[in-house]
Amino acid sequence: MENKARVVSEYKGAYKVKNENGEFLAKVTGKQIFNAASREDFPAVGDWVVIDELPENNAVIREILTRKTIIKKKYSSGRNDVQIVATNVDVAFVVESVGRDYNLNRFERYFSIARAGGIKPAIIINKIDLISAEELENKLTEIKERFPDTDVICSSTLKESGLAELKKYIENGKTYCFLGSSGVGKSSLINMLLGRDFIKTDEISSYSERGKHITTRRQMYFLENGGIVIDNPGMREVGMADTIEGIDDLFDEIIKLSENCKFKDCTHTHESRCEVLSAVNSGKIDKEKFENYLRLKKESDYYEMSEIEKKEKDRSFGKFLKNAKKEFKKYK
Repeated sequence: MENKARVVSEYKGAYKVKNENGEFLAKVTGKQIFNAASREDFPAVGDWVVIDELPENNAVIREILTRKTIIKKKYSSGRNDVQIVATNVDVAFVVESVGRDYNLNRFERYFSIARAGGIKPAIIINKIDLISAEELENKLTEIKERFPDTDVICSSTLKESGLAELKKYIENGKTYCFLGSSGVGKSSLINMLLGRDFIKTDEISSYSERGKHITTRRQMYFLENGGIVIDNPGMREVGMADTIEGIDDLFDEIIKLSENCKFKDCTHTHESRCEVLSAVNSGKIDKEKFENYLRLKKESDYYEMSEIEKKEKDRSFGKFLKNAKKEFKKYK
């Protein structure tokens, strides 16, 4: 019988895994490292894995079980590979603070990577104590107009408002990942759910509202009601990876209209008889939403093209290596 465990945190070269027998510090086998073709071949927080338990709470990860869902993004450093945020997640809470980084376009970026991985996104508007009830109502109206089918929870860790609603939303046995920029209050919200200051956080300056966050790695926590939450380091950028399906799903209204464009390869930027441009000009489609769609699509297309070029380079290098070995044998 397979000994299954779940990856609850990730360290440099090691993982903390948990099953009914407890927690173990685990490493992958040399064979797995040798056979890995990309980052996605290594364990990530949220993965179900098969382990061999060893003495002193150590373990070896033998296999990564098939992932039900995945959140991944492009590295912000210009690298062309993918960063796995979390796996086997049911709902992605996209957290924004009204006091510093509130932005509808950023919501769409997070929604794209969530939906591309088969994950339902939901919104948490945090630190609502910083604005008036009227300002909050205006923001909620904007959100409902832009994202009519998305669940929204308003919260304030200072006043502990929204806690009951958030607890009610989180169901037994399901996994919820908190996404957002540094300083929006993700860890504070999880502390509120845990009922204690389990995760250390720094105070945020009331002047700049740009505080440091202590979270440096992804970590899974287990709530009393059976729900599971994952805290993440703040994301400076949400780079689009292979998220084209998520983008198409998020902007399905634009995709449907594009089917009636005169040209099959219409870019919706200058072409005549473009149904999408007509809808934007008439106000049927929000202009800002449309412009964000073009940005996200361009970024995703660029990533996809870069991957193809990278594979082509790898193939060329492989041929070079093969020919070099042949030549070497001749003169050996």
